[in-house]
Amino acid sequence: MVSAAQKFPQSFSTTGDVVGEGPKGELAHKTSLAHTPRLARKLWSVCPGVWCLVGNGLSNQTFVEGPAGLIAIDTGESTQEMSAALAEVRAHTDAPVVAVMYSHFHYVGGTEAVTDQYPGIDVWGHERIVENRLGYGFDMSAVAGRGLVHQFGMSLPVEGPDAIANVGLGLAFRDSDHAPFTEGFVAPNKTLTEPMVTTIAGLEVHITPAPSDADDNVTIWFPSLGVCVNNMVWPTLFNVFAIRGEEFRDPRILLSGLDHIASLGAEHLVGAHGPPLSGAEMIASEVVSYRDSIQFMFDQTVRGINRGLTMDELTEAVQLPAHFQDSSLTTQFYGLVEHHVRQIFVGLRGWFDGTESALFPVAHSERHAKLIAGFGGADEVRRQSREALAVDELRWALELATWLVRTDVDEHGRVDAGTPDDRAHLAAVLRTIAQRTTAANVRSWCLTRALELEGSLDLSRHRVHRMSAGVVMSNPAAASVAALRMLVDPLRSGVEDRELRWEFADAEPAGLLLRNGIAVATDGQDATMSIQLDHATWAQLLGRKVALSEAIESGSVTVSDKALVTDFFSCFDHPSLAG
Repeated sequence: MVSAAQKFPQSFSTTGDVVGEGPKGELAHKTSLAHTPRLARKLWSVCPGVWCLVGNGLSNQTFVEGPAGLIAIDTGESTQEMSAALAEVRAHTDAPVVAVMYSHFHYVGGTEAVTDQYPGIDVWGHERIVENRLGYGFDMSAVAGRGLVHQFGMSLPVEGPDAIANVGLGLAFRDSDHAPFTEGFVAPNKTLTEPMVTTIAGLEVHITPAPSDADDNVTIWFPSLGVCVNNMVWPTLFNVFAIRGEEFRDPRILLSGLDHIASLGAEHLVGAHGPPLSGAEMIASEVVSYRDSIQFMFDQTVRGINRGLTMDELTEAVQLPAHFQDSSLTTQFYGLVEHHVRQIFVGLRGWFDGTESALFPVAHSERHAKLIAGFGGADEVRRQSREALAVDELRWALELATWLVRTDVDEHGRVDAGTPDDRAHLAAVLRTIAQRTTAANVRSWCLTRALELEGSLDLSRHRVHRMSAGVVMSNPAAASVAALRMLVDPLRSGVEDRELRWEFADAEPAGLLLRNGIAVATDGQDATMSIQLDHATWAQLLGRKVALSEAIESGSVTVSDKALVTDFFSCFDHPSLAG
């Protein structure tokens, strides 16, 4: 553990000499620009009968050929992405695809590109994949979408200083050539929760649950080929903390999964991201170093917690030793150690770290106003912040600039206002940090926020709970009914019990009971009100394609009592239902 007197960790450089220019005019850390070629589009021939396509999107698509046909592992973000992958592998084999396997729930959106060509094939995956997709598509849809925009720079310009260099795990979240990105998820019909050995495509396959950035992650081992396919060893330091926001990724569980991979003696290690590795000795060394980097962060964080260090003190005290920078796999190309340390603290101990003022903090807007007044007014804060930026004291410049923007409420009711000049200055600080960090997540987040502060990017639609019609249609109707519980406005709903039954023409019925300011999913059998419609019309309502009043008027929706049902839906924060 380094001395607490040491300056802050090098999450970004304090000088501009590290900044380089990429082929699109993007300004980024030279080390980050050097990482881009590792993620370039290429179909790797891993060994006879095994191919891995890198650079087709954020994730890889892997193909393993057995005596009975081809296994496709992970299908990307869209049917277009997966169709492109199939076209690439067809230059090497014409074997039919006989099975799809999912490493976890993140990259499963292109499966229909396979099943449309090969109907009836088995789709393998952890049994929690469907449930986890529901959480993203329904419960946390707004913040999940906003998080992707920030973390992966999805709204950044195509060219110029703010263009994406890479996103750490891939060239970009999606390849623009694949637009319009049609969703084509197919739920697994072969599921598991425990380790299993089976035969797929005539090959012996060992499938082992191995939670990583998802609790439905599995490691896939083909012993006869010496090939391990995994989503644990990434082409960058593992992300214990995702800047987009995620549940805690417990390093202790990660370590057991990595130890399992190390025990296999694999000749070829194929990941969900980045180029494959070959050579048992080299793989063993890289996997051990990778898992040790995670253990180091965890153990030293716990050591600091036991010593009574606060989170701020821990970010100074816990830094990876220099030898971990010898490999790109343990370099901070994606997230940052100082953020992972904070996440470990919160995951283990909760938000209170012993800082007295954190027990009962002053409201942020009030606190910032008092700090500005204490400094001698806004002009003095502006002067000091600009001075700090000029001498590369970026953390101090960032804090002072934040006070000026996070003092007043904007037109949307968020504490995010400030004068155009103050917002432009905060954007300048963030852009400087973005250009000097090796972490793609941080670069994308800072640039996205900078563009929003400057007024050239509007993210307001990502701060409204959204359920796309496509997601609603690809899941059971009852699941989207239950998701309305996240939209209850307690000031409107009150405490009186009211229950509505959904009678779908083409799906199982569902119900929702309002009581005590919450909504509880039911079967609707005891409901005193009812609504009749089909699944597609419900998807249109939730997707904000049509208003409830319009649907009732047109006859596509009928209700038992218009006044009562309309009043019921007015309790939810959804304009198509409440309007």
